Amino acid sequence: MTVKGISGNQTRGLTSGSRINVIDNSGAKVIELIAVPGYHGVARRMPSAGVGDMIMASVKKGNPAMRKQIVYAVIVRQRRPMRRADGTMVFFEDNAAVITTETGETKGTDIKGPVAREAAERWPRISATANTIV
Repeated sequence: MTVKGISGNQTRGLTSGSRINVIDNSGAKVIELIAVPGYHGVARRMPSAGVGDMIMASVKKGNPAMRKQIVYAVIVRQRRPMRRADGTMVFFEDNAAVITTETGETKGTDIKGPVAREAAERWPRISATANTIV
């Protein structure tokens, strides 16, 4: 059996209103998740996102030029344990994201800390910029 791409059901660990650390050098430090483009849930369910998902977020902390802006970002780490195709469970110390454009190009030139393999497989520009892929 061959496994292609991202394994089936990724655990979605972040909901609307979650505060997420930014780990690139784009100028933002903390963002708040406000929407998940392409999310189709159940009525009255909060939109949620997991590792590898693109989100829309509001910049809460960062340099004055970035603050109060709406940005696109990709989640690269989450605290909630997620199951991989080989059966291992993986989780990180914090929730982290990378600021991107709407098409997935990274805004920053450097990514600090590890990036989950699921996000690196889905977004080639993030895997090219990342130092460590776990």
